[in-house]
Amino acid sequence: MLIAQVTDLHLHADPGHPNLARFIRVLAHLRAMHPPPDLLVLSGDLADDGDIDSYRQLAQALAAWPGPVRFALGNHDRRAPFRAVFGDSHFTEGYVQGVADAGGLRVLLLDSVEEGRHGGAFCAERAAWLRRTLAAGDAGPALVVLHHPPVDVGLPWIDPGPGQPWIGRLDAALQEGRVAGICSGHVHLGGVFPWRGRLVVTCPSSSSDLSLSFAPMAAAHPDGRALVEQGEPAFALHRWQDGGLATVFGRVPQRVLAHWDARTRQMVADMLGEADDKSDTGPARA
Repeated sequence: MLIAQVTDLHLHADPGHPNLARFIRVLAHLRAMHPPPDLLVLSGDLADDGDIDSYRQLAQALAAWPGPVRFALGNHDRRAPFRAVFGDSHFTEGYVQGVADAGGLRVLLLDSVEEGRHGGAFCAERAAWLRRTLAAGDAGPALVVLHHPPVDVGLPWIDPGPGQPWIGRLDAALQEGRVAGICSGHVHLGGVFPWRGRLVVTCPSSSSDLSLSFAPMAAAHPDGRALVEQGEPAFALHRWQDGGLATVFGRVPQRVLAHWDARTRQMVADMLGEADDKSDTGPARA
C-alpha cells in the first residue's frame, strides 16, 4: 500500500496564481509513478483564502486523479466553502474527519481546525469520535493524518508550544488504539519527530518552504530573518511495510541522471542479486 501525501497547497481564487500550477505538477508526477499511489491524502491548507473558487479549482485539478482522495483541513481552510464543492461525504459529526481503508492499515483523517485561529485545535467532541473510532477497530494499526503537528519542530513562530490543551486531548484519545504513525502538514517541511512514544512525520509543501531558523523570537522585536522560501513543489510517500511506516520525501520536477538500460544493467543485476542472497559468510577467519 502506497499513500501519497500532499499538503499546504494554498490555492487562490485567482486561477493564475502559481500555486495551482505547482500542485498540478505534483499530481502529474505522482500519476506517472510505477506503480502510482493507491491513496492520495491532502492534509490541509488546501486554499490560502478559504474562497469557494479555490476549492473549485482543486476539484478540477483532481478530476483526472484515478484513485481515491481523502482530505484534512488546515487553518487557512473554511468548512462551509469546502462542503459546497466537495459535499457531505468527507464530514462526520460536523467535522472533516473519517476513516479510509488502506489494505490492512486504517487511515484516520482528523480535523484540527478552529476557524480564526492559526494553531491547532481538537475539542472534546472530536476527541470522543477518535476514541470511538479507534476502539471500534479490529486492533489493527491506524495511520493518523491531521494538519497541525502536535509537536514542536523547532521553529518558534510555527510551534504550538508546551501545554496546549488540544494536544493533551489528542494524546489521551490516541491511547485507545495502536497508532502506526502520525502524518501532518502545516510546517511546510519534511521531518520526523518523537512525540510521547510515537513518531510524527511532517510533509513538505507543494507551495513553499519555511526557513530553517531555530533562534528564539521576541514578538515585539522583528529581526529581519527569513520566514518563507520556495524550492520545487514537494510531497511525501508513506508505505506500510514489515509492520511499520516507511516515509520518503520527493520534489518535482526531477532531473533523471540514470536509467535502467544497457549501461546500468550489470550494476542493477548485481544489487538485485545481493538483495536475494540470504547467505551469511560471517567474518573472515584466520
